[in-house]
Amino acid sequence: MRILKIKNSFIAGLDLTWFSLTDEFKTIFRDRGAILILFFAVFAYPLVYSIAYKNNVVRDIPITLVDLDNSAASRQLKRMIDATKELSVASEAGGLNEARQQFWDGDSKGIIVIPAGFEKNLLRGMQSSISVYCDASYFLIYKETLSGTIQSAGTFSAGVEIKRMEAKGSSEAQAVRQRDPMPAKFYTLYNPAGSYGSYVMPGMILIILQQTLLIGIGMIGGAGKERRNNQEILPGLRVRQGMFSVVFGKGLAYFLIYVPNIAFTLIYLSRWFGFPDKGSFPDVCILLVPYLFSVIFLGLTISMLFRRREHSIMALVFFSPIVLFLSGLSWPETSIPPLLNQLAHLFPSTSMIPAYLRIRTMGVSIIDVRPELLFLMCQMIIYFLIASMAYKISVIRQHRKLTEQQEEVIVG
Repeated sequence: MRILKIKNSFIAGLDLTWFSLTDEFKTIFRDRGAILILFFAVFAYPLVYSIAYKNNVVRDIPITLVDLDNSAASRQLKRMIDATKELSVASEAGGLNEARQQFWDGDSKGIIVIPAGFEKNLLRGMQSSISVYCDASYFLIYKETLSGTIQSAGTFSAGVEIKRMEAKGSSEAQAVRQRDPMPAKFYTLYNPAGSYGSYVMPGMILIILQQTLLIGIGMIGGAGKERRNNQEILPGLRVRQGMFSVVFGKGLAYFLIYVPNIAFTLIYLSRWFGFPDKGSFPDVCILLVPYLFSVIFLGLTISMLFRRREHSIMALVFFSPIVLFLSGLSWPETSIPPLLNQLAHLFPSTSMIPAYLRIRTMGVSIIDVRPELLFLMCQMIIYFLIASMAYKISVIRQHRKLTEQQEEVIVG
């Protein structure tokens, strides 16, 4: 008898899950706003951002050169600066004021000044210097301008020192060894080109997936309350005994919708734009399952707080830049205050992004991100239980309200 009862309960649970799944699909496809967010926005945002970062690195930055020395040495330095991949000598000016005006006009992004007496000081064995004015309002331009200038100036300085040593009787090989007795070799790991797009976009895509899911689910929940017809009560009073099945069915609907979104953003888009892809995609899929369900169950819980669809959009769009900042992409996690860092882990993306980047960028296995995986699984279970409780309370209140209205009608 007990086995038969368990079997009947299991069949009833599957039936309720299927009913909730199909009913949620119908609700989603009847809502144009939800379709726009869940289907089009999640494709458009990663595509637009990826195109914007397509060039990946800042190269051939136009600068103005002010050569006040006009000597063979200054002209050689100018050619070395122009030969760097970071800089391009777009124009030359006769003085700093003229160069400053070109900068304000937008014709150049920086100014390099070679002072008068530059070659004379070098021939006398005295120290000489050049002045660099960088556009620090744009960090990438500032960094590349400074890097290109230091590289060319360092190479030029090394050539001067080697020639002095050769003049004293050293061979070229001896002079090179004396100039740099302990040469450093730099190996840029995981992002050899130093590409900003390859650095920021993989994590940005995960945040876009999360925020579009939360906004879409919030819109559906708010629209249901606007119509005073919450879809969670449609299966009837038995929902109160099978709320786990209802919430899982709803969550499964959003999960199935985001499977093609995942395929587009994390497979095809990554290949088109050359984002890092060193890890095993099955390991990524193992990580994505608890991540998506955590976001979905969090969204179902949050959706119970909104009485109008506009409220969900305003609230969740407001939190989007905060989520991005606290994720560790724009600011190191170690520099975030501990309290804010702990609050940030309420969002699944905070744990997902570092684990995902280690797999796709560094090529580690799923075992190496086990702490993040376990955290996401616990998060998924906790949000599932909270969502089920919230929906059950909502159903009981709605049923009580309907009962009171019916009693008032009968009494009236």
